[in-house]
Amino acid sequence: METTSSAVAQAPAAEDGPHVPSAARRTVDGYLRAPFPWYGLDEAFTGPRWLMQVGLAADGAVEHGSVGHGDEPSVRSEYAAGADRDAKEKFAVVVTVAANPVRRSADGTGLLEATSVSSAAWLAGVGLLSFTWPGQMDHSLRDDWLEQQTETAWVLADDLEGADWSTLSLPVDGVPTPFHYRESEFGWVLAGSTRAGVHVGAYGRGMSAYGLGFAVVKDIAAYQD
Repeated sequence: METTSSAVAQAPAAEDGPHVPSAARRTVDGYLRAPFPWYGLDEAFTGPRWLMQVGLAADGAVEHGSVGHGDEPSVRSEYAAGADRDAKEKFAVVVTVAANPVRRSADGTGLLEATSVSSAAWLAGVGLLSFTWPGQMDHSLRDDWLEQQTETAWVLADDLEGADWSTLSLPVDGVPTPFHYRESEFGWVLAGSTRAGVHVGAYGRGMSAYGLGFAVVKDIAAYQD
């Protein structure tokens, strides 16, 4: 799925420090431009909520975006992580992807790729990677590692019926909905579709996916600091 900016695949600024939000990440304007509803955790979740960033299609249309819940995650380092640190990293990020077919770009010069549940699964998988850092790895190898892991996330997302995924039923707008679900050493990822014409992906760490529920965000501005 081609986008000009990513809602989730943002490399951290430091391998062992807190993830510092950019000004763009806090802007609600892009969310308000979306022609589709945004999803987040339902009202059963009472913790902090925060904006991330929207992703644009090649023609400039808002195509996907993410919102966060819980503690804003720092980068996980295998070297620095300990019981106390891990206990603080309780977060879940919800990715909303417009369900679009293959379509012609606004200027008529080409075609835009279709989006699918796999799109949501890939964005969620790459999003989890953006908060992950193998602590024993040399900094110079970070880009190669991230490229390799991103490719792995795409391969997994392209095979949602494969053995790496299980099925998990979670409520979406109060209706039990099947999701593709997988866990890794870095956290968990899930993806599914809604009746509202969007695909939903999610990723998290320290917060169990099994007790989550999703719902349309009634006021996206409430996620802004």
